[in-house]
Amino acid sequence: MRIVITGAAGSVGTALLRRLAQRNAEGAGHEVVGIGRRLPPADRHPYDTATWTSLDIADPARYEDLRRVVRGADAVVHAAWLIQPARDPAELARVNLGGSRALVRAVREEGVGHLVHLSSIGAYAPHPADDRRVDERWPTTGVQSHQYSREKAALEAHLDVVEPQAPQLTVTRVRPALVFQHDSASEIARYFAGALVPARALGRVPLPVLPLPRGVRFQVIHADDLADGLVRIVEQRAGGAFNLADEPVLGGRDLGRALNARTLVPVPRGLARTAVAGTYHARIHPVKPGWFDLGMSVPVMDTNRARTELGWQPRHAAADVLEELLAGMREHAGTPSPTLRSRSAAKPGSRVGT
Repeated sequence: MRIVITGAAGSVGTALLRRLAQRNAEGAGHEVVGIGRRLPPADRHPYDTATWTSLDIADPARYEDLRRVVRGADAVVHAAWLIQPARDPAELARVNLGGSRALVRAVREEGVGHLVHLSSIGAYAPHPADDRRVDERWPTTGVQSHQYSREKAALEAHLDVVEPQAPQLTVTRVRPALVFQHDSASEIARYFAGALVPARALGRVPLPVLPLPRGVRFQVIHADDLADGLVRIVEQRAGGAFNLADEPVLGGRDLGRALNARTLVPVPRGLARTAVAGTYHARIHPVKPGWFDLGMSVPVMDTNRARTELGWQPRHAAADVLEELLAGMREHAGTPSPTLRSRSAAKPGSRVGT
């Protein structure tokens, strides 16, 4: 099977390459092609699992190159998505919407049989009033105050139009929870913590007080569990949508334990959002207030479909995934990939993305 992966040098892409390398060791015989704007060293594991093409999928001048790369593929896994530069929304839209639509067009024109889009829990509409778990039928209209969520929802809407027009194409939308792993710790610190956060002290030095918005709860998934789900989807050519998350759902107490906080102080949501917005505009951290809106609005996902139809079973407990991420932050963990470079090797002002 020939599998083409966009964003293959990023966090999810790296985990997917690890899983595909395992499958090939088991005799699967997959041919893997990685696409990225900044390529990792092709002789380092797991990046040696793929052959590589340097390509900005949103560049109209490279569209014929994009068609050439996906030509003959049995499946294309779309894992490329920019999160930063958050202060340049036009660039995010150019890559995330323009690039994704170009990829969908190329997949259709080249007759690829299977497109797997890495969507997000962030594509979902705000959670129901009773906060029950939702399955894949919950509306994917996003949270309108946040660009990431709007764009994930917009691409799902685009796929809703494409699917009836391309009956030969199996389309799969994978909606994972927050994706963490040890090797992505430096990347996540750059995205969300900022240079002023003392990463090496996280969870090691006790916090006297940890203020948290009331009602905080969230789901996570280890990148390796997500990669296993993606490989099952590709090998089974499973269509439709799949929620993927590790268990259990985490809350403020779990975060407090991970950060070694002695006292949790509930903060009204409005006050917490004001604080996030003020510190963002003061350039204390890179997290737009829309991320706060998204975190407080997303539903809790039901993952029963993936378990019953794919035979998927996560191997990681959610609390352990969070602990692994914080350990990686303390260690400035990374990989040889430019996207996942160690925080200690980061250059001020450098761009980040998959």
